[in-house]
Amino acid sequence: MKNIVTLSLLTLAFVSCEKKQEAKPEEVKIAYAVFGDSISTDGAITSAEMMDKFKTLKEGDTLEVKFKSGINEVCQKKGCWMTLDLADDKEAFVKFKDYGFFVPKNAQDKEVIVNGKAFVSIESVDVLKHYAKDAGKSQAAIDSIVAPKVTYSFMADGVLIAK
Repeated sequence: MKNIVTLSLLTLAFVSCEKKQEAKPEEVKIAYAVFGDSISTDGAITSAEMMDKFKTLKEGDTLEVKFKSGINEVCQKKGCWMTLDLADDKEAFVKFKDYGFFVPKNAQDKEVIVNGKAFVSIESVDVLKHYAKDAGKSQAAIDSIVAPKVTYSFMADGVLIAK
């Protein structure tokens, strides 16, 4: 009897000292549609980190990078460009390598990962008006474009859009 009580107490002490494994939160897997080159989600930086990188670029510099953001706007004619949200109320203007692929025109507000080259460019008034027309802007909005604009640009070779 004494042995049973002693064994029970030792077992209880051992079990109570056992390190409990913490429940790990389930990783949320997002399904993506692939456009252009097949890329992975690995190594994608945030849009805020991308904005910091854009701030260091001068016209003529390029940077190979992959980043994740939200889609603000997509070309409504073909899906041949999109704008992505960056920090500080800025946007990245994304085109697709060699005009080789397009994205769905209804992809606005979806999560996206883009891989390619980031650079800073200065867009002429004519080009800005062309993009505004493609975006379906009003004639008054198009006519209000009167000065060139420094643009955070991106030439994507691969795009993942959340389904």
